[in-house]
Amino acid sequence: MSTNIMQPSGVTGGAGASAHTSRQPRWYEGKKASEIISKLLIMLVLLAGVAVILVPFVWMLSVSFMNRAEIYANPPKWIPSQFRWSNYREAVTTIPFMVLLRNSMFLVIGRLIGTVLSASLVAFGFARLRAPDSGWLFVVVLATMMLPSSVTLIPQFVLFTKLRWVNTFKPLIVPAWFGGGAYNVFLLRQFFMTIPLDYDDAARIDGCGYFRTWWQIILPLSAPALATVAIFNIMYSWNDFMGPLIYLKSMTESTLSLGLYFFRGVYQPEWNHLMAISVLLILPMIAMFFFAQRLFIQGVVISGVKG
Repeated sequence: MSTNIMQPSGVTGGAGASAHTSRQPRWYEGKKASEIISKLLIMLVLLAGVAVILVPFVWMLSVSFMNRAEIYANPPKWIPSQFRWSNYREAVTTIPFMVLLRNSMFLVIGRLIGTVLSASLVAFGFARLRAPDSGWLFVVVLATMMLPSSVTLIPQFVLFTKLRWVNTFKPLIVPAWFGGGAYNVFLLRQFFMTIPLDYDDAARIDGCGYFRTWWQIILPLSAPALATVAIFNIMYSWNDFMGPLIYLKSMTESTLSLGLYFFRGVYQPEWNHLMAISVLLILPMIAMFFFAQRLFIQGVVISGVKG
């Protein structure tokens, strides 16, 4: 008599089934290894790029603490034998550093407020208001980006000379209050178009006009894009050299970027003093990027979602 022993379905296969399921095919293991190798290669390329970018900054920072003999040593020294903090004190006392810093801050703040307000207002008009041929007008605004600054340099200088604005901050600040620049308008307009029109309808039902809708509804919702415009504007204003060189004539009205040029050409400083002032000039930009990089990246990504 034959007996038929039934086994539960969950027991069938035993250890062989578990071993079969845990073992991956060879093609899968090869694909996983190739992905790891490709990621390692990408990381090596990125690290090499970071090293190339950081070498000049590390050298500048190191020279700012060296004495004269160590700067011209052969082979070059990367780490000073003694950190001379007095280089910074001697550098900032050679030129009116605090006056130049005050002028730079005044220029940055004046341009920042004017650019953010005017560019956001113009972008609000292009994004939320429907007018005949507004699209063509926006194309004309973007077309101004193709004009090099050297083309408009002489007409602007003649205009500001007749207005007697030369050797003042007006030629550098006042234009920022009239439009804020085509690129900033484009960036904010792209972001404003991602905001649903339902907000405008709800504001209109509550009795808000266009200006109040822009101020109380659109601007609070556009913090990432406004932060992006602000960061670009701060970097441009802080590093601007050509504008102050053309319109500012005296040292007391100069900015830090122009003061660094005067420091190099007029005072003929030592390299350690020159590098010390250069470090002080770029430190605010580095700190700003580290503190605002999340808003900056978010604004750049979101601004290109909808055209």
